[in-house]
Amino acid sequence: MLIINGKLHTMCGDVVNNGYLWIKDGKIADVGDMSRLEEKNGKISGEGREQVLDVRGAFVMPGIIEAHCHIGIVEEKRGIIGDDCNECTEPVTPGLRAIDAVNPMDPAFHDAIKAGITGVMTGPGSSNPVGGQFVFMKTQGRCIDKMAVLEPAAMKTAFGENPKTAYGDQNVCPSTRMGTAFLIRQELERARKYTLEQEDSQEQERDLKMEAWGPVIRKEIPMKTHVHRADDIMTAIRIAKEFDVELTLDHCTEGHLIAEEIAESGFPAIVGPDLTARSKIEVQNLSFKTAGVLHRAGVLTAITTDHPVSLINYLPLCAGLAVKEGLPMEEGLKAITINAARICRVDGRLGSLEEGKDADIAIFNGNPMETFTRTLYTIIDGEIVYDGEETGRDEDVI
Repeated sequence: MLIINGKLHTMCGDVVNNGYLWIKDGKIADVGDMSRLEEKNGKISGEGREQVLDVRGAFVMPGIIEAHCHIGIVEEKRGIIGDDCNECTEPVTPGLRAIDAVNPMDPAFHDAIKAGITGVMTGPGSSNPVGGQFVFMKTQGRCIDKMAVLEPAAMKTAFGENPKTAYGDQNVCPSTRMGTAFLIRQELERARKYTLEQEDSQEQERDLKMEAWGPVIRKEIPMKTHVHRADDIMTAIRIAKEFDVELTLDHCTEGHLIAEEIAESGFPAIVGPDLTARSKIEVQNLSFKTAGVLHRAGVLTAITTDHPVSLINYLPLCAGLAVKEGLPMEEGLKAITINAARICRVDGRLGSLEEGKDADIAIFNGNPMETFTRTLYTIIDGEIVYDGEETGRDEDVI
């Protein structure tokens, strides 16, 4: 496929006002200005190009990425039958794998594709101090084993109200924030010892719970930590530093109150959901300004809907509302593309329009962070998976 006459927002520092993208074998083979296309046309034609897509000045960007959600695990329209988000039978469940629970038939995947969202980080909820492993996956497909990009992608941990609410009346630890922190510390210490022993011995009996921590202890994947309140954020940072593991600060609702401390930690933030009610005490300081404050402090920042808390198709609008409250325009786009890819550790394949990366592309008739913008095309692995032009609506590009 050859996409021509697009305004390319590459997310790697360049905006090509009239550019082209050449896609070959599901990858981006070349990116450039239309003025260069003629000199390269012979080579491209010689490669057996089958389709030319003239987007007539449309807004072309990398496929949008949702860095924290529960799509496919909390299914729409299915109620409790489709809710596999929290295993509330015990508070520490590191061996759970999101890949075993995601239903690719969840209709929310189509909503995501229609919004230009091509990649999602999905996994367990926050009832347990340790919830299990996340998976990063594409939004198009019927078989999650083929849709997965990175698995495991992170280990879910949670601080604050949710573990207290889930276990506080069951006479089971944790009933306090201290209890939650203790359980996570205890688990990390056990995991550290198990991983070291496993490396030293080939005869160690397999422990699926401890084995799941190996990628975290080796810093191959982060702890993906549910934190809203400022004190919970600092507890998560304190524990991560104590055990020398990587961390992402998910939700980070009061991050704007301690932005300098978060920046000093070096850990990234995934901010949101902000397009929702202040339904808990720990989200009373919820604000769309948080992402902008963290960015200005030097924190690598992405934005989330936490679907289904906010619907996943509103992710571009959530980024737009953060821009309205002070996040720079380009950073709003980065928060749902390359920043999200970096935080999820898939930036080698996704998040920007660069040669060699997966041909996951979203094309709009305007800036996707604006309310009236509609999706023209969503492309995953070089294939058009959503064609907004088929709707028959006004084709004028704005």
